[in-house]
Amino acid sequence: MYTEIKKTLEELSGRVADLRVSLDIAGKESEIEKLDKLMMAPGFWDDQAQAQKISRQQAVLKDSVSLYGELRQSLEDLEVLAELAQEEDDDIALRETAKDLKQLELRVSELELDVLLSGEYDRGNAIISLHAGAGGTEAQDWVEMLLRMFTRWAEDHRYRVIVLDMLSGDEAGIKSVTVEIVGPNAFGYLKSEKGVHRLVRISPFDTAGRRHTSFASVEVLPEVDEDVDIEIKTEDLKIDTFRAGGAGGQHVNKTDSAVRITHLPTGIVVSCQNERSQLSNRNSAMKLLKAKLAELELQKKEAEMASLRGDHQEIAWGSQIRSYVFHPYSLVKDHRTGAETGNIEAVMNGELDKFMAAFLLWQVRK
Repeated sequence: MYTEIKKTLEELSGRVADLRVSLDIAGKESEIEKLDKLMMAPGFWDDQAQAQKISRQQAVLKDSVSLYGELRQSLEDLEVLAELAQEEDDDIALRETAKDLKQLELRVSELELDVLLSGEYDRGNAIISLHAGAGGTEAQDWVEMLLRMFTRWAEDHRYRVIVLDMLSGDEAGIKSVTVEIVGPNAFGYLKSEKGVHRLVRISPFDTAGRRHTSFASVEVLPEVDEDVDIEIKTEDLKIDTFRAGGAGGQHVNKTDSAVRITHLPTGIVVSCQNERSQLSNRNSAMKLLKAKLAELELQKKEAEMASLRGDHQEIAWGSQIRSYVFHPYSLVKDHRTGAETGNIEAVMNGELDKFMAAFLLWQVRK
């Protein structure tokens, strides 16, 4: 057992050393020193908005350096423990070391994936909108299943899920829903889910027990910070209020608390009805509009890059990306990366990391 542990420790030591370079730890430490001096300068807090922006930047840098330092220290501790366990011929200690080593490997793998999150908004929160395709109740039930899947994934990563808007199905399920996923790197990981998700199963709504195919579209938008310059002119907005439907209690249904905003230059329409007050719904709708405008800019940049690369294929954000087959066999397969698993129950319970990792690597290599 010691020989295997020793080999794994050597491999992991090399990976951690590579991370120091790829994460530019030395550069981050230098930048932290510069920001420390800047924040100690007289008058730094006179401009509150700029000061807070710099403070957040410093916190992000410190978190990255601190996380790397923890991994480095954990590795060194395990190296010492393995040596002591071997010298004392302590099998129990070796088994404990092997167990801790597996946990450290997972943490290193997660950090290696974080390196791939280099997009403009990858480090921030995400806004996800799910829409049922053709198929009525069957498709609406599929949307509810996907919402549960993404919620489980978010909870497993200690992210917060905030429902911004939801339209329930006529008989069951959900016609459409928009949620905000709050947590570091949420958009960077969840952008892998953008597209059409296909379900094949024996429908619980079909009394004849026939197999059905359903589709749901998933839109993933980056949440845009207040200090990001995305111009939205008041005269470009058409704002309507209406009576909210669905969950929310009697107050929601008796007042025109729901808000719909149309951005006239682009034709983008957003709405929110999940909050009790019109003001709260308006703020949520504006947040969603800003995210959609940011996504529009990202698409334009992607189109420009594709043109420069000589790519002639259509940039179809809504194309089918993944199939979930419950019958006649169990299989979840991503059609872009080829990643697949037969454990469909685990996937529906939020185990999506395998697919997200494959997508990030596929993006780098394509």
